Amino acid sequence: MLALKAGGAWAEANTRTVTDSAGRQVAIPAKIGRIFAAGTPAAITLYTLVPDRLVGWPDPLRDEAKPYLPAQYASLPVTGRLTGRANTANVESVLAAKPDLIVDIGTIAPLYASLADRVQQQTGIPYLLLDGALTRTPALYEQLGDLLGAGDQAKALAGEARSLMGQVKQRLAYVPRDQRAHVYYARGPQGLETGVAGSINAEMIDFVGAINVAATGEKRNIATVSPEQILNWNPDAVITIDRRFYQAVWRDPIWAGVNAVRSKRVFLAPDRPFGWFDAPPAANRLIGLKWLCNKLYGGLFPGDLRDDTRAFYRRFYHLELSTAQLESLLEPA
Repeated sequence: MLALKAGGAWAEANTRTVTDSAGRQVAIPAKIGRIFAAGTPAAITLYTLVPDRLVGWPDPLRDEAKPYLPAQYASLPVTGRLTGRANTANVESVLAAKPDLIVDIGTIAPLYASLADRVQQQTGIPYLLLDGALTRTPALYEQLGDLLGAGDQAKALAGEARSLMGQVKQRLAYVPRDQRAHVYYARGPQGLETGVAGSINAEMIDFVGAINVAATGEKRNIATVSPEQILNWNPDAVITIDRRFYQAVWRDPIWAGVNAVRSKRVFLAPDRPFGWFDAPPAANRLIGLKWLCNKLYGGLFPGDLRDDTRAFYRRFYHLELSTAQLESLLEPA
């Protein structure tokens, strides 16, 4: 829970001090309206909970993603990112958005805490850094509900997340340890970029009890590997979020000897409006849990997931999927 700190009468009436996931104590307004998302994971999570308070998207939405969001949210302005591989926002753009609060959700590390301190000092706008680990998703919603005065909606989404994750864990208990899939996560058009075991980008593999072959020991989220390394790992399943790679891998001689390709166990994760597996690593991954279990473990969840998909998009994305949209999602290739 967020820690509350006593202060003077004015402070109590207008602000409260909370402790974020990095242990930083931040004074935030008692009433929060406009929120600036420091990166895409924060934007998506905030959108699912309080869409009308999000001031904009950190990155431009892909054209194919926009029909999977209500028009008023698909047309929100692009504010730029404060975090990520190439930040595109600056002090001026943050101030121009006139937010009451800046929120970043993701990995907790000194680098991001230092950035939060610097931006907060430069702008005078409170900046919170919250843990975005997949396993913490229900608690994150409850934390945000407390922060933003959105307790009822947060409780509902936390309950949905907790129920879904519990169902997956329950079914996985029936999969023997020696039958757990050995998985490679292929990123990029050649598939030579991957999410390292233990990283936030590859959490889905860990959650469904599979073995991420990219256990490099590196303390980083993303790594580039060689074709020789992939052949040595020889995964029995490959998950990708890159359509270019998915279309090319079947004819690529480099991949021809990999078990996953020979057995046609290369799976392209749905990605509209946001990825079901990664890209970004946020609450959008919840809908991918059953999908991934079915791909890796031969239909662990009976049915075609249509009802689950409709319900998720209604509750989290505020959208009623059309039949055409639903079919396109479940058959992305």
